[in-house]
Amino acid sequence: MPGAGRFRDDFGASVVVALVALPLCVGVAVASGVPAELGIVTGVVGGLVTGWFRGSSLQVSGPAAGLTVLVYEAVQAYGLPALGVLVLAAGVMQLAMGALRLGRWFRAISVAVVHGMLAGIGLVLISGQLYALGGVEAPGQTLAKLRGVHELGAQADLAAVLLGVGTIAAMVAWRRVPARLRIVPGALVGVGAATAVAVLLRLPVEKVRVTGVLAAVSPPGWGDFGVLASVGAAGTVVALALIASAETLFSAAAVDRMHDGPRTEYDKELIAQGVGNSVCGLLGALPMTAVIVRSAANVEAGARTRAARVMHGGWLLLFAVAFPQVLESVPLAALAGVLLHAGWKLLPARAVAALWRTHRGEAVVLVVTASAILVTNLFEGVLIGLGLAVAKAAWETSHVHIEEVWEDEELYVRVVGNASFLRLPKLLDALDALPHGQPVRLDLSGLRHMDHACLTALEGWERSRTPLPGREGVI
Repeated sequence: MPGAGRFRDDFGASVVVALVALPLCVGVAVASGVPAELGIVTGVVGGLVTGWFRGSSLQVSGPAAGLTVLVYEAVQAYGLPALGVLVLAAGVMQLAMGALRLGRWFRAISVAVVHGMLAGIGLVLISGQLYALGGVEAPGQTLAKLRGVHELGAQADLAAVLLGVGTIAAMVAWRRVPARLRIVPGALVGVGAATAVAVLLRLPVEKVRVTGVLAAVSPPGWGDFGVLASVGAAGTVVALALIASAETLFSAAAVDRMHDGPRTEYDKELIAQGVGNSVCGLLGALPMTAVIVRSAANVEAGARTRAARVMHGGWLLLFAVAFPQVLESVPLAALAGVLLHAGWKLLPARAVAALWRTHRGEAVVLVVTASAILVTNLFEGVLIGLGLAVAKAAWETSHVHIEEVWEDEELYVRVVGNASFLRLPKLLDALDALPHGQPVRLDLSGLRHMDHACLTALEGWERSRTPLPGREGVI
């Protein structure tokens, strides 16, 4: 029976995806500075709520490493009770963007900015998780974390470091085992091995604190909504909505290339994410986005329909409710190892090398975006990157040149291209260099675009020349 075959494939894939998602949900929550259970709540909502929508049939949603930095900064600035309000507002904004059919516009964002954003997130994630790996309290600012890395050796807990490094080694080595064994995800193998070692040797390392999923759920109160009056909080909402949406839709494009099923409907997927984040906000949980690691695992495990991602949410809920004591045995250093590995994978070394060989301007945008995120924060860094990308595009498209032809002792000057204020100095220099006292015909019909600054300047240049009978200036 075809239906039974599809269910069997989806059932098996859902188990694999749940095993991939569990350590990531917990690790992202801990790195975000919130209770571990809230990461699982977001994973459950990503399956049981967002999973029902038709936007992208095989894409899996949940808490993502890409939002860790922004969430951590928001929790530090406004407190944990305000997190639900911020996530709810971001979800509502995503719903509005989906309803206004803005999903396709995310495909117009510069790839260099996206890679730069991911690189910046990866660097911030790595700088913070190095301290978690050693069981050392991290400084508040990213630059301070980077400056203090050289002192970690003297302060780090050796047992914690060995557990974290062992987790990373297990994840890397697991990729080399036969494919039939890799149905169990490497992250689960690494965390499971580190947990077993910590329990058997009774290592005195810090472990995950668990209070129960239901106890961790804390819906925002009416008084918490006052945080939205803050300009900084409003900026955080916009950043959450835009970054989560961009990461989701870029992930969708990647997942579409991995299977032959229905293609993603971008606006419907935005609405699905908006509903999911609204529910997460009402529960006081982490924000969600589509995650390429889980989505790829879903496709590779043979998922056929969206039932696989729905069932994965059910597995997460069952595990969190039935076996919370297992989570309390997981060393934080092991989760730090998982996130260090995730942060490393976010660094687009190959993309930078490829761009430097072919489009150096794009490589500069990427590096500047990542550096700005390190120096400022995620939202401001992405804005700086977008601004630089727009300025670069404007500069490259504003080509203008002058064609000079002598006709019967009269100079015919034709201006061709796109005349913008960026090229105005070059244009005026070329016009001022024309012979004075000679008849000149100025033709602007070859311009595809001319902004007001150029129009005003050319009118002034024309008035400065002696008017000639029969002049064919087109302004």
